[in-house]
Amino acid sequence: MSLQKTYCEEALLLSRDCDMGGLWRPSAILTAMQETAGMHSHRLGCGRETLVQKGIVWVLTRCEVRMDGEARLGSRLSIETFPMPLRRWFFPRYFVFRDESGAQLGAAGTLWVLFDLEKRCMVAPGEVAGAIPDNSDLTPPIGVPGPVARLAGAETESARTPVYSELDVNGHVNNARYADWLCDALGMETMREYRVKTMRLSYAAEIRPGQEMCLRLVRDGLAYHLTGTHAGKVHFEIGGELARRA
Repeated sequence: MSLQKTYCEEALLLSRDCDMGGLWRPSAILTAMQETAGMHSHRLGCGRETLVQKGIVWVLTRCEVRMDGEARLGSRLSIETFPMPLRRWFFPRYFVFRDESGAQLGAAGTLWVLFDLEKRCMVAPGEVAGAIPDNSDLTPPIGVPGPVARLAGAETESARTPVYSELDVNGHVNNARYADWLCDALGMETMREYRVKTMRLSYAAEIRPGQEMCLRLVRDGLAYHLTGTHAGKVHFEIGGELARRA
């Protein structure tokens, strides 16, 4: 199979992709990234349908999204993605979002691992590493996602238990749903006036059905930080900055 170094899809933003203000919803951005990455992996011979036969799947561990521009309902976009050289057990993959004129709206960086569906743990890259093209000649549009910066300040606490619509084919809360949890925690009034400009996510442990999560939100001006814990264990963190809507 010929290794396709990069992959690009065209997208039309529909109402299902947008929030009440008509902007591309953060969770819809993550979903588009997941599907585009999945299609590229399929073409490389390491898509879900191939890996699941071996009892493993792709799982996202870290992600950073930066949206410098706004994408609105009815917009036509292009989503380009490409992997970069393996970092131990982690598979870096990057994304570039462009509008119809070709201008860059934003970019994202992600780190993926292989996950054993039966043992519920990450596994070594093995032969899958051989399916990744040599893209060492390409320049990532954003840095490797690092840890989420924490904020000091008063916390707003809430509880959330996963519901049916938040679970995916891997049996846990889908990576895109965490962005919805963030927007819900920020609240209606905040999201009417602001949008999520940057979003860094760290997925420390999967969230399974029935696990009640304690969510703690800290705000400092436009900066935010959301932590999700269960029985005292951190399962995820999200941090970044808001921007006023145009």
